[in-house]
Amino acid sequence: MALSRLGEVLARHRVTVLVVAVLAAALAGVFGGGVADKLSGGGFTDAHSESARVSSALADDFQAGDANLIVLVRGDGKPDDPTVAGPATRLARWAQHADGVAAMQSYWTSGHPASLRSKDGTRALITLRLSGDEDTYMNAAQRLTPQLTEHAGGLHLEFAGAAQVYSELNKQTQHDLKISEAIATPITAVLLILVFGSVVAAVLPLLIGGLSIVTTMLVLELLTHVTSVSTYALNLTTALGLGLAIDYSLFILTRFREELAQRGNRGDRATVRAAISATMHTAGRTVLFSAVTVALAMAALAVFPLDFLKSFAYGGVSVVVLAAAGALLVLPALLALLGTRVNRLDVLARWRRSRRRASPPADGATGTETAGDDGAKPAVTGDTGFWHALAVRVMRRPVPFGLGVIVILAVLGSPFWHISFGLVDDRQLPASAAVQQASQQLRDDFDRSGDRSVQVVTRDVAESALPGYARRLSALDHVARVDTATGRYVHGRRVAPPTAADARYRSGSDAWLTVVGTRSPQSDAAQQLVADVRGTHSPGHDTIVGGKAAYQYDSTHALMSRLPAAGAIVAIATLVLLFLFTGSVVLPVKAIVLNILSLTATFGAMVFVFQDGHLGALVGHPITTGYLDMTVPVLMFCIAFGLSMDYEVFLLSRIREQYLRTGDNTAAVGTGLQRTGRLITAAALLIALVLVAFGTSQVAMLKMLGIGLALAVLVDATLVRGVLVPAFMRLLGAANWWAPGPLRWLHERVGLAESEAAPASAAERDGEPLPVP
Repeated sequence: MALSRLGEVLARHRVTVLVVAVLAAALAGVFGGGVADKLSGGGFTDAHSESARVSSALADDFQAGDANLIVLVRGDGKPDDPTVAGPATRLARWAQHADGVAAMQSYWTSGHPASLRSKDGTRALITLRLSGDEDTYMNAAQRLTPQLTEHAGGLHLEFAGAAQVYSELNKQTQHDLKISEAIATPITAVLLILVFGSVVAAVLPLLIGGLSIVTTMLVLELLTHVTSVSTYALNLTTALGLGLAIDYSLFILTRFREELAQRGNRGDRATVRAAISATMHTAGRTVLFSAVTVALAMAALAVFPLDFLKSFAYGGVSVVVLAAAGALLVLPALLALLGTRVNRLDVLARWRRSRRRASPPADGATGTETAGDDGAKPAVTGDTGFWHALAVRVMRRPVPFGLGVIVILAVLGSPFWHISFGLVDDRQLPASAAVQQASQQLRDDFDRSGDRSVQVVTRDVAESALPGYARRLSALDHVARVDTATGRYVHGRRVAPPTAADARYRSGSDAWLTVVGTRSPQSDAAQQLVADVRGTHSPGHDTIVGGKAAYQYDSTHALMSRLPAAGAIVAIATLVLLFLFTGSVVLPVKAIVLNILSLTATFGAMVFVFQDGHLGALVGHPITTGYLDMTVPVLMFCIAFGLSMDYEVFLLSRIREQYLRTGDNTAAVGTGLQRTGRLITAAALLIALVLVAFGTSQVAMLKMLGIGLALAVLVDATLVRGVLVPAFMRLLGAANWWAPGPLRWLHERVGLAESEAAPASAAERDGEPLPVP
């Protein structure tokens, strides 16, 4: 069904459509309102990687593994004082038998090892390994921490470890979501009133945004029954749902008001239906195919093996579809119901009348000159305004303007070249968070050599073969020692015989070795050590290597190996869509190049602020670790690339519309930019403000995503659309519209440009700006 015909159907059955929409929103609110409690706090590592297999092997075969809930115990005296040791021992024994605890080790029940006592002698540890996957042990931690506090016997307890970090991250993201929505909604409402003037018109995008949010929550709820969905997905998909719904509604609503104005703002049913039909035929197509491109960019995240990114793919595609559905199905029904009443409560009418009285139109023609494509006689167009004037200025000197912006973007992007990657830990939370403070005490005051260890499990290995293997491993660079069933090894030789405790390194014919490194798991040296250990010949039939450094190594490899496929999906979607809209093979390539340039600038800014620690006061002083979570640039690339296509499609479709009418590339760029500049700027500002509001999160990753995406949108809508697009299109001239013969033939039959979908109005044929009520 053609979109124009769909518009007529929606207008005819407007009441039925709106009743269905209200019922859908109510059902989504009832059944999706509790989704936050079912979301996952993890998903940052590849569950099928070699390091994940090591974790399973240690738990299943050796009853060992990293503690994921750590209790820092402090009393009125030293850990060995009877007033502390008595209740601490009872607490440790209670914890050992608590539901969900697979293993327990404590300073008081494990022989008083120095590694479990702080360097200043004021605190000691109880370490618990909770069974199950990330979600299981996160839920266990939420249940156990208050119970441990109840059994503390007057001791002061602090909690750290992955289970507690994920639990606190989950709580913080839910809290931040409520705050960001409370910030974004009123600010967006005010800006929409400034854009439309009419309070009635301003409310409509918010209604569509609210509908997309509640239905997205239902989709996420359904997804939790079939796959793991990250708790971060709720925040970001909510932001995208609100932002995209407003964007799409802005395009539809603006065009509808233009169509009504062309028809004399008559409110009879036939006129309103004709305006809706024309709107769907033009702006509706832009929204539909822009949504397809954004959805495909989000779908590219599904190629990565990390559940964290997959959940954004599922949730992101869903929210894009729902936002577009709201704008294309529900909004036309609302417009059919309102008709000309969409312009009611115009709070800016008096201000506009005063401006018109202060600036009466001059007599005669007021055309604006632009240099023609041949550089000779100037072309004249009736469109005037800031964006037209900017385009004229840029196209008169395209090389200096274009190079100037490229230099600015290159400088902004330069920090990107020293980007460093790491894994999510407690430092995603603010310094005031209890779990972050406890985790920092662990790093500062306790022996955390276990975090630097590379764990090796080798199958079917003879006891006699272990010493030689351990010596080879201990001789590798950045290795402090190797512990295994046959003793302790340092720098290629055994320095201590095995003890009774070392029996845990053997399980039947299988052996486990701990390679203690000298550098943090995120360092390049630790990553190289993982590669070196995996490259060292093993006497076992099957040897696997894990540990924290190996988790990062495997996750990085998983991302890098799938990045070309994800990039291909995004690039192909961009090429195909822009070709369908423009009939050119040059403009899609230009769009990809400019988008990559602007995104590099955004990434560079994020490295400068969040990795290097500059301008912290502007972003709420997040903790600087010297690296970024490796999933964030991938996520930001796919989302930002998709969002930029909204404005690219809208701008180029209008430019091509003018080019087909005049045959003058330069005049078409100026006119197209003027007619879309205000709308694109308003849309970009609105979605940027929504993203910045969500960037107020106390979780560093969400803060970086929100602020980074907002910056990407603003750079794209200003420097790229306002300067680089006219500069490049002026330099390329008629070559902008080139395509091989077979592709030109194809575009004539399946092209999607708005100019081919609806005839021009009289105002547009005369080159006059369309009046907006």
